[in-house]
Amino acid sequence: MTTLLSVPNISEGCDRELIEEIAAAFDARRLDVHTDPDHNRSVVTVAGAPGQLSRAVLDGARAAVQRLDIHQHEGVHPRVGVIDVAPVVYLTDAERGAASAEALVLGDLLGEQLELPVFLYGALGGGRTRAELRRGGPVRLAERIASGELEPDFGPRRLHPTAGAVLVTARAPLLAFNVELAPPATLEDAKAIAAAIREGGSEGLPSVRTLGLWLQRRGVAQVSLNVEDHHVVTLAEVVDSIGRHAQIGEAELVGLAPAAAFAGFPANIYVPNLATFEDALARSL
Repeated sequence: MTTLLSVPNISEGCDRELIEEIAAAFDARRLDVHTDPDHNRSVVTVAGAPGQLSRAVLDGARAAVQRLDIHQHEGVHPRVGVIDVAPVVYLTDAERGAASAEALVLGDLLGEQLELPVFLYGALGGGRTRAELRRGGPVRLAERIASGELEPDFGPRRLHPTAGAVLVTARAPLLAFNVELAPPATLEDAKAIAAAIREGGSEGLPSVRTLGLWLQRRGVAQVSLNVEDHHVVTLAEVVDSIGRHAQIGEAELVGLAPAAAFAGFPANIYVPNLATFEDALARSL
């Protein structure tokens, strides 16, 4: 039987009890919950069959909408809603069609039942990116909707008053990976490295999206990355590129990753929360 994944990102990363309440509302096989207070964001990974997964994500999204207010959110991660993104993930090309259909069903449910404006991105959104939709945050997105520049694919033509908007797609596994720079690296150092190594930068790594951030609670600079295709560039290549610019402290995997993504990864870089889709799915059976 086909198993699909969804990786909803919740704009809350500080209140552990609240995070658990919302994560528990995703009525599906829960594989992982990753929380980061500096980003003020939690990433929930759930698995389910086509026709069931979208309903499970709807239940969790409803809990987030009832409990969170995007206008009260503070954190370094860009966002446009309390359920900021809710991608449906396929692990094999054979599941791409089922994932695309499930993502469209999910978008319709979120728009109709929760009155969230839903924007498709990636392959389902004609190639537009999350960064393009998030630029300027909820305020700018509301202005673009009001002016007619953007129109939601599902749901009302206005932001939800407290929950904002949600971005939906179907995609292969994306690697969310954060690399802390050892002191005395600064925010400016992190931004410069991020600009150099991202796709289109002076040392551009294909399929790599980056941000340079400062984590106030830890007092360290961080290069925050999305690797959109680990077959094109490995995490080993990413950390090698960063290491040519600055000493690396430790790294952090956000959520889960395919085991193959860590092929050749250097043993001297500590990743405390390394977990794979394969292991998590096997444990959940």
